[in-house]
Amino acid sequence: MKVAIFDMDGTLIDSGHDITVSINHVRAHLYALKPLEVSYVIDAINAHQRNLAQLFYETPLYESKAQALFEAHYYEQCTQNVKLYEGIFEALQALKEHGVHLCVATNAPTIFAKRMLTHLQVTPLFDHIIGADMVQRPKPDKQILELILGRYGFEHRRDSAWMVGDNSKDMQSAHDAKICSIFATWGFSREGRGHHQADHPQKVVDIIHA
Repeated sequence: MKVAIFDMDGTLIDSGHDITVSINHVRAHLYALKPLEVSYVIDAINAHQRNLAQLFYETPLYESKAQALFEAHYYEQCTQNVKLYEGIFEALQALKEHGVHLCVATNAPTIFAKRMLTHLQVTPLFDHIIGADMVQRPKPDKQILELILGRYGFEHRRDSAWMVGDNSKDMQSAHDAKICSIFATWGFSREGRGHHQADHPQKVVDIIHA
């Protein structure tokens, strides 16, 4: 059995613009702050250690009112500009045709992940779409990967699995779960280290199908 687990934002989909729009909505309406650039938001999200409340809203803690406003706004915003990266749909189809089980492990809430992937018409390709709200400890912890692998009765001595992602949290979770990692350079991050590196989704197919 082969299992390919994909990160979502910055790996499957380019969601940076919509995330930034919703963050800036909160900044303007709750904190009277000027808007942030997409590049700043993406760099902050992908940092291994960071305080997003401080970086986005200049508050030490993520206030419940900010979270509620962001989630209400992003629920409508998240499908406005989101798109699959070039070659992703074809790569997913190819892996599926090769008998590889496909899943999503994202630190985004599951409701947003399913909403965006359904909008992009790829939900049927995945066996499981798991967000951070379904585990106690999100990536870089291995818990979300072990939850997915457990649903298949995965055994390391018999089966193979890969984590495909675009940042260090994805690579760390794969390392701790003792599965292979593929660093995707086409998304939010350009530099990183995994067992493999892919500069195009087709490369992921080549690595897994080898």
